[in-house]
Amino acid sequence: MVRILRRLRGAATFRELGPGLVTGAADDDPSGIATYSQAGAQFGYGLLWTTVITYPLMTAVQLVSARIGRVTGHGLAQNMAQVLPRPLVFGLVCLLFVANTINIGADLAAMGAAAELVVGWGGQLFTVAFALLSLSLQLFVPYVRYARFLKWLTLVLLSYVAVVLVVNIDWPQALTAIVVPRFEASREALMMIVAVFGTTISPYLFFWQSSQEVEEIRNHAGAQPLLEAPRQAPRELHRIRVDTFFGMAVSNLVALAIMLSAAATLHAAGRTDIRTSAEAAEALRPVAGEFAFALFSLGIVGTGLLAVPVLAGSAAYAFGESRGWKCGLENKPWEAVGFYAVIGAATLLGLGIGFSPMPPLRALFWSAVINGIVAVPIMAAMMWVASRRDRMGRFRASPTVLTLGWTATAVMGIAVVAMALAG
Repeated sequence: MVRILRRLRGAATFRELGPGLVTGAADDDPSGIATYSQAGAQFGYGLLWTTVITYPLMTAVQLVSARIGRVTGHGLAQNMAQVLPRPLVFGLVCLLFVANTINIGADLAAMGAAAELVVGWGGQLFTVAFALLSLSLQLFVPYVRYARFLKWLTLVLLSYVAVVLVVNIDWPQALTAIVVPRFEASREALMMIVAVFGTTISPYLFFWQSSQEVEEIRNHAGAQPLLEAPRQAPRELHRIRVDTFFGMAVSNLVALAIMLSAAATLHAAGRTDIRTSAEAAEALRPVAGEFAFALFSLGIVGTGLLAVPVLAGSAAYAFGESRGWKCGLENKPWEAVGFYAVIGAATLLGLGIGFSPMPPLRALFWSAVINGIVAVPIMAAMMWVASRRDRMGRFRASPTVLTLGWTATAVMGIAVVAMALAG
């Protein structure tokens, strides 16, 4: 009994958490905040149940991606190239790069707008500064220190939980909406459900967590891929489970908090059309007070600083692995030129998109469409890799995880078809 308690206590420590926590937190980027805010503002408490459904599906997919990286010692793109034609993998990676770049542009613009709301000036200046800060961290800060910075930055997500504590929630109605799925049979409701699922289960998260597990192997003395060091499996697979379950719980809890806040304030006040995360923060000011507004704005900037490196980094890992380049944040920029060139291109092109005349909502829509299309074959390839003995040895994913993973793949496929029909 004492041994069990010690193990549980150890699992709860912050040191147990890493790639899964950062991945889950990065999912709540400014673009996601805008989606969750619109869901709450437009439908009130009506779509809270979506966070309950997405949690097991998202967790299963991320467990598979992390397991592939830790077992094989290679990232997702390199493993995909073993089961899919290389031209197809390269095409999917290119689409991922486009979607990530658009998402980076939208996130940077939202961060600049949120900073301007707080200080009253310099939105575009802040946007450029955030882009350069993010790029500099990836280029010049050692990976071990950089990963630690990202992990601590996840604490900014607590600001959204704090907002829930300072607004007036109708808890009986909210709790009922969480456990009893209900929605209008309308085009708008269907599109919003698709948007919530697409925002929560995103391809860039798969590549990031898988590659971060590879980085963990490279940066810890004695660590090896589990195929080469099976004795490490009990400890490492336990860590991955704890890390991923906790990280995805944080992601879905924050999504739930944002929907709750928007439902209790914006929907209740008749503000049902929210187009950006910064607009959601500004709308909160008169109905929820300066404190809630400040917390919400802080969260936009903090989650953006967390998400932009993940978006750019996941594109670089996917692109580099598919081309056979030297990859990894532990390398100096001159040691992995192609890898860091993709990071720089994604960030700077995203910055350019943020300054373009393209409407942010339209940019995010196309980003969601591309992500939805790309996610389905990538998830199918992941499930196929995770179930194959010749790739995973005796560390194939369990039937439960594979069932949930294939279910998530089917859900995303249905979402893409629904989006096409509704569009």
